Amino acid sequence: MLTVSTGFDAGNIEVVSLQDSADIQLNIRKDNGSDFFQWFYYRLQGGAGQLLRMRLLNAAEAAYVDGWENYQAVASYDRQDWFRVPTRYENGELIIEHEPESNSIYYAYFAPYSFERHLDLLAFAEQSPYCQSQHLGQTLDGRDIEVLRISATEQPKKTFWVTARQHPGESMAEWFVEGFLERLLDEDDALASKLRQQVEFYVVPNMNPDGSVRGHLRTNAVGANLNREWAMPTAERSPEVLFVRNMMEQTGVDLLLDVHGDEALPCNFIAGQIGVPGVSDQLLAQEQQFELDLMAVNPDFQMERGYEPGKFGSETMTIAANWIGHRFNCPSMTLEMPFKDFDLQPDPEFGWSPARSIRLGESVLYPFAAWLDRCDDS
Repeated sequence: MLTVSTGFDAGNIEVVSLQDSADIQLNIRKDNGSDFFQWFYYRLQGGAGQLLRMRLLNAAEAAYVDGWENYQAVASYDRQDWFRVPTRYENGELIIEHEPESNSIYYAYFAPYSFERHLDLLAFAEQSPYCQSQHLGQTLDGRDIEVLRISATEQPKKTFWVTARQHPGESMAEWFVEGFLERLLDEDDALASKLRQQVEFYVVPNMNPDGSVRGHLRTNAVGANLNREWAMPTAERSPEVLFVRNMMEQTGVDLLLDVHGDEALPCNFIAGQIGVPGVSDQLLAQEQQFELDLMAVNPDFQMERGYEPGKFGSETMTIAANWIGHRFNCPSMTLEMPFKDFDLQPDPEFGWSPARSIRLGESVLYPFAAWLDRCDDS
């Protein structure tokens, strides 16, 4: 007998029919308090050796329908190794066809980053003599919002902020931060040591733990899109943003990288402040050079594609990178990774993956260091 379950961290699917393994009918559940949905994650049992045809019936109503084109879902038997499975978007439905080898298998929109792994990442970082965690407050569901301060000096030249996962379904963002933290805290890495000696880093690995656990795509516990709350966050609707923004007012920000995932574009890119009212040509040039420095060290990054200037219209100054860049007059960028494969460096088995997200997170130390060097030279 086939069964489908979601009673675990980040689980999301609704069963319509399991009567026929060749016609499994499912719906993706909306984020609580909003109409956003696209993230799915479920366990299927009883399907070993059967060709399963799973139809996500409401895919045409998802938040980013263009995200389904050339998209392949991920699957895992052990929730450690995630591989791509045949998927197509047809007649308004997302259809996943796969013959599992085991009686138990998990399917997801992207490789999940669990809340337990999040806590493990914080615990790992806190073992370093260069890292201190600071409790900023609690989410609406009662989870901790924490920031990691990382530095080897009490008199830093600059203050860098890295935030991630404002949109909880963009789990590649926390995989990225895992790679970034592991390298930044590496005792034997000369580049990391140089940065720790000169910079005060503040890192928020998961801005939206409630949405992450609830299996949301884009919002927190009450349906707030945190990356549209930066102009006027409130304790009742978006305490996550309010706490982090207040901390930034205490520390200042010399450079920000806010890490995300993009549903539609099959590439990694950075959205800077081009098109933001009042931004200087000098800051735009610094952001472009940051991109050039990252592309020089990691071929998984590119600069030819990205968002068109002015894409967000009236929402522009509610977005984290734009509000922070304007408030602190600093380079402030949104880094986006794909849910799909990176089409210029394709991997048919794994697509864009946790491992590649981790490597990109490690690579970003180079443009941070290069930006710091240019400040020293000026």
